[in-house]
Amino acid sequence: MRLLLVEDDNHVAAALSAVLTRHGFDVTHARSGEEALQALVPEGAGFGVVLLDLGLPDQDGYEVCGKIRKRTSTPVIMVTARSDVRSRIHGLNLGADDYVVKPYDTGELLARIHAVSRRSAAGEAPEPGGSALSLGPVHIELPTRQVSVDGIVVQLTRKEFDLLALLAQRPGVVFRREQIISEVWRTSWEGTGRTLEVHVASLRSKLRMPALIETVRGVGYRLVTPAA
Repeated sequence: MRLLLVEDDNHVAAALSAVLTRHGFDVTHARSGEEALQALVPEGAGFGVVLLDLGLPDQDGYEVCGKIRKRTSTPVIMVTARSDVRSRIHGLNLGADDYVVKPYDTGELLARIHAVSRRSAAGEAPEPGGSALSLGPVHIELPTRQVSVDGIVVQLTRKEFDLLALLAQRPGVVFRREQIISEVWRTSWEGTGRTLEVHVASLRSKLRMPALIETVRGVGYRLVTPAA
């Protein structure tokens, strides 16, 4: 798989490239946001994953993430020293598919790369029967993967849509964390649990309906049908 590594520190990039190459990746190194954007022309340029460090010299990493998402659907994994949930949600809102927090374990990074690449290669998560779901003011168009609240379209990332569509199949029914991770992320790796929490928080924020997805402590999540 071709991987675009966006990292301004040459020493870090060299060490990481060596590890990734040993694991079978064809790594291209971009040292700035502009180099990364140029490398992704034409659309995606055949890369399977973009590994994007947010601390770039020429542009804000979040801004680069947003530009990448406008140009290509290639999965983006953010690498950040910011561990707070708000920063992670901001990245997901801009279209990132996942994130790793520095300092990270190489095994964790490889697992996340493989998870997002499998997700992309396999296509989107299976959608429930029918072409649309309406849950109070929330309307989900499955064929176009479009979500609106009170008629206003809400932009969701691929995983956010898949998560919402999964829960919306059976409103009121509790989905176990393991089941959600298996169906949306197509993995059983336990490290995905924190990613699930961040995606749930992002959905609550974007839809402006914090009570829509209820946390069932120790079990998982369920969608609570809102009043029309």
